[in-house]
Amino acid sequence: MKESVSENPIGHAGIYTAVWLALLVLLAATVAVARLQLLARFSALGSLFIASLKAGLVLAFFMHLREEGRFLKAMLALTVSVLTLLIGLTFIDVVYR
Repeated sequence: MKESVSENPIGHAGIYTAVWLALLVLLAATVAVARLQLLARFSALGSLFIASLKAGLVLAFFMHLREEGRFLKAMLALTVSVLTLLIGLTFIDVVYR
């Protein structure tokens, strides 16, 4: 990890607060999609999309993935691609039953 990450942790408080507020907004969106059935037939896809956004924020900011090297980012991209493929195949299987 780079040295600049731990130099001034107080300077990052504004960024962390903004990310936390974004996570709260996405939480409200998740609850709205689930409880109010905003997306009707596509509520599962909407919930997965919102969960992906939340996971991306946590990975990028709280787990400091932005400062990591290309190899780790490539492995994460590969993992997310395989997971997306498996979830997509599951949805296709459910549709054609």
